[in-house]
Amino acid sequence: MINTIVAAIYERLWRPVGVAAFGLYGLSAQKEREEAAERLRLRGNQQVLDVACGPGNFTNFFGSQLSGDGIAVGFDISRPMIAQAVRDNRSSHAAYVRGDARRLPFDDATFDAVCCYAALYLVPDPFVVVDEMLRVLAPGGRIAIMTSYGSEIAPIHAALSLGAKTIGVRIFDRSTFPAIFTAAGLVDIKQQTRGTAQYVSAHRL
Repeated sequence: MINTIVAAIYERLWRPVGVAAFGLYGLSAQKEREEAAERLRLRGNQQVLDVACGPGNFTNFFGSQLSGDGIAVGFDISRPMIAQAVRDNRSSHAAYVRGDARRLPFDDATFDAVCCYAALYLVPDPFVVVDEMLRVLAPGGRIAIMTSYGSEIAPIHAALSLGAKTIGVRIFDRSTFPAIFTAAGLVDIKQQTRGTAQYVSAHRL
């Protein structure tokens, strides 16, 4: 993801391959963005953080759902991805910051919505990243993630985990993120699985 070529082909080639690998056949990029915005309940003057934003396709869409002083901030550690995002997906409601998601450079309770799609299974310390996402989520805000999911059937889960490990990808089980959100005091926790992907969202009181 820190490669200039990957950044350039991400939406046209890399993402479609990923969609097939996750078993998300029939789910278009537009539909996935719309579902993410719905899970986050985006509107008006909200401050939104898109962690591991890549080339900014989700960030820009999130910004299009806002008005007034609302802004979607795309955050990524990859210079090529941020450069691509600034070229292709900057707008009056979308901006980009480069940095390490394990140490988000934002104050506590800054954002009304925080999102991380298709990245937690790639990063070195995913639970540190989630803790940081929760730290910057304001009261009344919503969080949404999309990440990997291993089958509840033990042999299939083991096979998926082994295959993922060989290519440097982590497989999460069904209970991990709902348990983290519950422990953090979040409510209205919703989870959906599709193929080898899981979508989890929650609300902070």
